[in-house]
Amino acid sequence: MTTQYVYRFGGGVSDGGKGDKNLLGGKGANLAEMASIGLPVPPGFTISTEMCQRFYDEGERFPESLKAEVANGIAHIEAITNKKFGVAADPLLVSVRSGARASMPGMMDTVLNLGLNDETVQGLARVSGDARFAWDSYRRFIQMYSDVVLELDHGAFEEALEIAKEDKGYSLDTEMGAEDWEALVKRYQAIVVEQWDKPFPQDVHEQLWGAIGAVFKSWQSERAKVYRRLNDIPGEWGTAVNVQAMVFGNMGDTSATGVAFTRDPSKGDRAYYGEFLINAQGEDVVAGIRTPQYLTREAREAAGAKPASMEEALPTVYGELAKVFDLLETHYRDMQDIEFTVQQGKLWMLQTRSGKRTAKAALKIAVDMANEGLITREEAIARVDPAALDQLLHPTLDPKAPRDVIAKGLPASPGAASGLVVFDAETAEKRAEMGDAVILVRVETSPEDIHGMHAARGILTARGGMTSHAAVVARGMGRPCVSGVGTLAIDAKAKVFRVAGREVREGDVITIDGATGEVMLGAVPTVQPELAGDFGILMGWADEVRRLKVRANAETPLDCKTARIFGAEGVGLCRTEHMFFDSNRITAVRQMILAEDEKGRRVALDKLLPEQRADFSEIFEIMAGLPVTIRLLDPPLHEFLPHEEEEFAEVASATGIGVEALKRRAAELHEFNPMLGHRGCRLGVTYPEIYEMQARAIFEAACDVAAKSGNAPIPEVMVPLVATRRELELMKAVIDKAAKAVFAEKGVTLDYLVGTMIELPRAALKAGEIAEVGEFFSFGTNDLTQTTLGVSRDDAGRFLTTYVDKGIYPKDPFVSLDVEGVGELIELAAERGRKTRGDIKLGICGEHGGDPASIAFCEGIGLDYVSASPYRVPIARLAAAQAALRAKQA
Repeated sequence: MTTQYVYRFGGGVSDGGKGDKNLLGGKGANLAEMASIGLPVPPGFTISTEMCQRFYDEGERFPESLKAEVANGIAHIEAITNKKFGVAADPLLVSVRSGARASMPGMMDTVLNLGLNDETVQGLARVSGDARFAWDSYRRFIQMYSDVVLELDHGAFEEALEIAKEDKGYSLDTEMGAEDWEALVKRYQAIVVEQWDKPFPQDVHEQLWGAIGAVFKSWQSERAKVYRRLNDIPGEWGTAVNVQAMVFGNMGDTSATGVAFTRDPSKGDRAYYGEFLINAQGEDVVAGIRTPQYLTREAREAAGAKPASMEEALPTVYGELAKVFDLLETHYRDMQDIEFTVQQGKLWMLQTRSGKRTAKAALKIAVDMANEGLITREEAIARVDPAALDQLLHPTLDPKAPRDVIAKGLPASPGAASGLVVFDAETAEKRAEMGDAVILVRVETSPEDIHGMHAARGILTARGGMTSHAAVVARGMGRPCVSGVGTLAIDAKAKVFRVAGREVREGDVITIDGATGEVMLGAVPTVQPELAGDFGILMGWADEVRRLKVRANAETPLDCKTARIFGAEGVGLCRTEHMFFDSNRITAVRQMILAEDEKGRRVALDKLLPEQRADFSEIFEIMAGLPVTIRLLDPPLHEFLPHEEEEFAEVASATGIGVEALKRRAAELHEFNPMLGHRGCRLGVTYPEIYEMQARAIFEAACDVAAKSGNAPIPEVMVPLVATRRELELMKAVIDKAAKAVFAEKGVTLDYLVGTMIELPRAALKAGEIAEVGEFFSFGTNDLTQTTLGVSRDDAGRFLTTYVDKGIYPKDPFVSLDVEGVGELIELAAERGRKTRGDIKLGICGEHGGDPASIAFCEGIGLDYVSASPYRVPIARLAAAQAALRAKQA
């Protein structure tokens, strides 16, 4: 059976409909649908997305069978329009447009007015009675076809047009007459010969196949590939091609073209929103060649604009358009983005699609439509992109403010901030204490910078990717971060960085935008987020349907308060090493590390105990009655030791240990591969007194808070980097002993759990044995991804983009979980853990806990909770609700 590739629409025929988006692309499916419900759609046909894949598979060639199908499609248009393709007497002109299944505005190519040549332009002038219109259409076609299909220099045509206007003393295109356009056509044809060595194609069928091929080729254009990567659109989907009879908005003052939305895409208000131009074609509106006019009188008056709105200039057609808006929104049950043309007073619909909108508008539209009864609450939940909520939760730059962009990197953590440039964490902390807003600028950050990162308003790094230390920590803190600005030349000693010929010194003011990756010189005003009523309403609906619990990765009181405001149901990861790096206690930590024996370590740990207890008390008070998972010390000890000469001198002075002895100890602790070295539970096995102190601090704080508030916290003590049952068994004995001792001292007994972070492949494989000891598993997917793939996340930015582009990984595995590899280990560990311990609690606490696709995976395998950074808690709540709804439908 021969595969069908061409599907017709218009004139009472619809070979497809809105349910055929995968086959016909969004545009083709909606054109067929509009035609089927009786709207005025110019007739045409769609070449399916299946042909796109075959086109590339066959070396950018078309099968012979397609020629007959396309000929039948042209005959379909001719029969309805009573015009003939390539016949001068009454020529049929067509548009050739792309149409992927997911909207990709402006990313692929279009050709209008196809079918014009030196003969048919004369026929068009006779039939229309308007030679100016005919020659204007022809020059537009030559210019567009030469750019899109022949790939000639677009600027040469623009320059020729400007010269022609200057010679005549014109300032606007609309001043050009028929003779002017005819002369310009001849100049355009000469440019084609100059650049292409051949005359402009006169055969209309050659024109058509050239345009169809160019539109398919534009699917693999660089801008289309980048857009697909940013929006998670698979390359194998391909695009459809739509060939449609031309209708003309440039046939005088009763003709027009426009773009409109059935609701305001920025605010979500229920008001027609759009622009139009009289006597123009579609590209004039989107290209900014002329200033568009407002659609409604109200919008024009609000803007103080003088040119008449469409409602005033073309009231009859506007009334028809308003009815179409209401019909389409009711039919599609969503806000629509519409393209239309008016040809000599007759309205034609060229496109409809679900309109792109801001997060604020998405919330309002979803809630309003549910309240209007147009959609259900469940559909409203599904309509909002969880990742888009980031727009609402962080300060953003004032869109009206000027900006001096000096560099661009990766948008690693959303939000925007201005501040004084500082180059080290200590200066950041000192300046912040003085009341200054600062931006911490580093080649890359490390755990030692944590206090400076916390003090800074924003973080800028020259190295590192979207999941580098700077990015992960910044997101957890809710700080904007721009990472991987490779053009940044930082001289930390001289306290200066250079970029693009500019020099920025410590104390100079810069602004960073964590949503775009832009770095700007000077201060740019920011706008604070407003969590309006629609946000609370939709999140309430989401909480009613989700199954997965949502916790937060938080280790400071501010993190915990933020997380609770955003709806966290506990703490899924409290990283205690961040507490150890605090400037007030780093000396005691270093004394503990430098001690020669257990006795010396215990002296230092005794100093740290009250500090740790105070930390945990604050967290338990904020999270009263909720589970709090506390990870015991994880990083290698050498990270706490000094590295620079000045630091060695400072530590020697504070500890009374000589500089040379310090350096010797630092050298002893140095590791070639610290991530796989003496860290995690290996520290606890070697120095059990460290975990003993931390466990005592946890249980003393829990007992104190329970006595004080009457609302007992639920500590979950997590042992990191376990690979064997025996490791966890040894550490659990230390923790249980500390709990027993504290409970006896306090006269209180509290419920608590001891579990582990599964972050090594061996731990996942031996989960059944480990569950004999562990009462919960928290999957640390950051390290589990590193150890499974054998890839350092801090270095992966150098090659992972290429891997994604080449289809090795569908997405960056540090951003969205590698379901086939890492995911299979998680699923296997969950299954084996449950087999041993039926009530074992299972969750994830890596960065993937805030990624919607990863959350859907967690729902699918039945985990109990996900844990995300505080500012991603709302994203996780909504994503968990959507995952639950999909599971219910399945």
